[in-house]
Amino acid sequence: MDRPLARPSPLSAWRRLEVAALAATVPAFYMALLSVHGALVAALYLGAALCCAVVLWRERPARTQAMATRTVKAHRTLGVALVVGLVLSGALPQGDGVAVLGVRLFTAALIVGRWGESMRLWFWRGSLPYLLVLAIAVLGLCGLGFWWLDPHVRSFGDGLWLAFTTAATVGYGDMVPSTPAAKIFAVFVVLMGFGVLSLVTASIAAMWVHTEERRIEHEILHDLHRQVRSLHEEIAALRRDLLAGPGVKGPVGATEGPGDRRTPGAPPPRS
Repeated sequence: MDRPLARPSPLSAWRRLEVAALAATVPAFYMALLSVHGALVAALYLGAALCCAVVLWRERPARTQAMATRTVKAHRTLGVALVVGLVLSGALPQGDGVAVLGVRLFTAALIVGRWGESMRLWFWRGSLPYLLVLAIAVLGLCGLGFWWLDPHVRSFGDGLWLAFTTAATVGYGDMVPSTPAAKIFAVFVVLMGFGVLSLVTASIAAMWVHTEERRIEHEILHDLHRQVRSLHEEIAALRRDLLAGPGVKGPVGATEGPGDRRTPGAPPPRS
């Protein structure tokens, strides 16, 4: 029988710090794209790289013992690639050059993967409140991003509406991203919308299915207990009959007396 999946362990202090540092690289990406606050951009990227390097080093012995060799190598490779990408993203000049933008986009993809690994506990069955808070926070941040990046978005409410229509892939057409930075941001909003909204709907469906499964399991266990109780009563009744009977019955139902016993294989007595 398959074993149930083990619930992921809560995040350690260093892993929580790493998640916060990686979240700070999101505004750093767009500040670099808009060529503003160069020193702050470098500090955010390099700080995230330092946190990732420390977490990768501290978790090395535990992961070596708990994972297969191939899994350990893949994890280390992705971790090293993330650290290198963060360092390059902080050291490269600002602007929207193709090579620089490609490095930062690749680093952003690694950051999203790292977030998914770190926050598995939030995505566990029964974690619907966490997912709802995460969905609201993502929509709010995306609304702020559109309000900041696109000059045609004149209020935070308009940014929220554009973020929702983009994340839900509705596309009414009343508001659209108009700048290169806003268009790149819209790509990430679509991907995050797919992930977050799908997780919310899947968590709600899993909660309903889990309730139905619990009801069916309760009915099966109730029927099983009833059958076991009935079997115990029948065994007790048979035991009482055997203890209260006159003796051991023979093949035809007659009681076998002591004079009827004979050696097996001996001829029957002569009359």
